[in-house]
Amino acid sequence: MIRCGIGYDVHRLATGRKLILGGVEIAHSCGLKGHSDADVLSHAIADALLGAIGAGDIGQHFPNTDESIRGMSSIEILRDVNALLTKNKARAINVDATILAEAPKIAPHIPAMRKIIAQAISLDESRIGIKATTNEGLGAIGRSEGIAAMAIATVEMVGRDRRVRPKTNGRPSGPSLPS
Repeated sequence: MIRCGIGYDVHRLATGRKLILGGVEIAHSCGLKGHSDADVLSHAIADALLGAIGAGDIGQHFPNTDESIRGMSSIEILRDVNALLTKNKARAINVDATILAEAPKIAPHIPAMRKIIAQAISLDESRIGIKATTNEGLGAIGRSEGIAAMAIATVEMVGRDRRVRPKTNGRPSGPSLPS
């Protein structure tokens, strides 16, 4: 069975913090403020993976009230989410994500991000898509107050019963659909 999930995250930019996106430290005057390293790309991907298996979101698994995970690497969060997928007999088969930021330029860092994320979730780099765009000066992102990311993950449920539901009059049972 194939399932998909969507993830989104946004963090405010703050001075005195490192800017980490997709596990890559990027030179910039500000970094993202958060309980962990505030890597919005990794957080969006983690939420998409968790959503695909119906396991909530990263806030449930890594609450910002837990001081033991303060400053935690979001790549470690992705590794833990990947272990949860394995425990639930699932595996990622594709991830596509977009980063929304006015600055800095993201494109030069995408190959390194793809490599790090692929290793964290046991996926070939060719199955990781990362893009970046600006918000064209609109809203908080456009005013460079923060950075956001959105992601979609496709997950295959493995080792499960793949039999189709019994058919009734040539149609699957369940809610009726208009003919």
